[in-house]
Amino acid sequence: MKTIPTKISFLGGAREVGRAAVTVKSEKTQLLLDYGVMLDSEPGFPMHIPPKEVDAIILTHSHLDHSGGIPLFHIQEKKPVYGTQLTFDLAKPLISDFIHLSGYYLSFEYLELQTMLRSTIHLDFRKEETIGDMKFQLLNSGHLPGGAQALVEANGKRIVYTSDYNTRETRLLSGADRDYGNLDALIIESTYADEVHPDRAELEKEFMESVNEVVENGGTALIPAFSVGRSQEIACVLAANHFEYPVAMDGMAREANRIMMNHPSYMRDPKLFMNALHSAAWVEGWKDRRTIARKQGAIISPAGMLKGGPAAFYIQKVGKKSQNAVFLVGYQIPGTPGRELLDEGKCVIDGKVQKVKAQVKRFDFSSHSGGNDLKEAVKELKGNPVVYVVHGEENNCEMFTEWIKTEVGLEAVAPKTGDAFTV
Repeated sequence: MKTIPTKISFLGGAREVGRAAVTVKSEKTQLLLDYGVMLDSEPGFPMHIPPKEVDAIILTHSHLDHSGGIPLFHIQEKKPVYGTQLTFDLAKPLISDFIHLSGYYLSFEYLELQTMLRSTIHLDFRKEETIGDMKFQLLNSGHLPGGAQALVEANGKRIVYTSDYNTRETRLLSGADRDYGNLDALIIESTYADEVHPDRAELEKEFMESVNEVVENGGTALIPAFSVGRSQEIACVLAANHFEYPVAMDGMAREANRIMMNHPSYMRDPKLFMNALHSAAWVEGWKDRRTIARKQGAIISPAGMLKGGPAAFYIQKVGKKSQNAVFLVGYQIPGTPGRELLDEGKCVIDGKVQKVKAQVKRFDFSSHSGGNDLKEAVKELKGNPVVYVVHGEENNCEMFTEWIKTEVGLEAVAPKTGDAFTV
């Protein structure tokens, strides 16, 4: 009997972080896994694939580097898009905001986003679905509320695409589901393949000590955080550690809160999650903002890298006083105001770049697996899969690939954009 090959093609996210896009093709069916954007001065898209050649799309999670290009497949067609309901509920405001900010560069508008959202099919984790001659299911990725990995079966071959994933549990989410069974191929991220994240319990302890110290001395702790995921996790960390002072949440985090509160079952501890969000004050407008900026307590607010959002307003108030602090809880991309603050202690206050008087510190609350966790995940794979390393800087992809080949003895590749392989 002739075995029919299954083809994997890398359209984006190869040797780079951003614009993730992978296709899996069998004899009769082609699945597109994610189709994201690269957010530079103008958005960058993955390689083009004609919509008529795609039978269905799987969206693993709502972040724009995975979701932002999917409306392109709904300009003339209605392609089915599979994902968890929470992923689509969160993708809607994120992609809307993206269209609002970058519309000039895009070949789609809100209408196509609406068509995309009408074409969604909601799947729970571990529920098997069939498209043509392929089967697939979503597994929890531990990266973002509602976020998933994709397990695809085609021509008797089993392939896992981890997308962005975190194998460690956090206050907000359980760690990634790694019960894959035997695999023929694994497509794995490598964002932090060269870093070891701190122990979560130690990190939380240090974070809580720092926040408590600032607030007990009459100060305000500004915590710039991504609106989807990180803001809610920080609220859970404060609640779990019985933080006794006021907590305010602002910006797009409020909309994300409302959406997530409709889906508490995706959280590791739904009770803690609901308590954390109910006990925080949600900022309603500028009057609130001005008052809160002067008060003792913690403020959780986007943007996570201080690039706009209410956090850009708060830093101007909080940054002027030495009893205050700015605690950065996410990665700061070079060139962003957050990175400048971290490296040089400076940011724009009252229209000019100034030295900040407030204490500035970074805490590594990453939602991606670190190097040791990635290695552990590969070591415990069953079967004899080929490992494709993506979603990392070029050095990380190459370094992790070499490690897999020499230390684990599996075949491993760091594909380039446009590369295709048969399984």
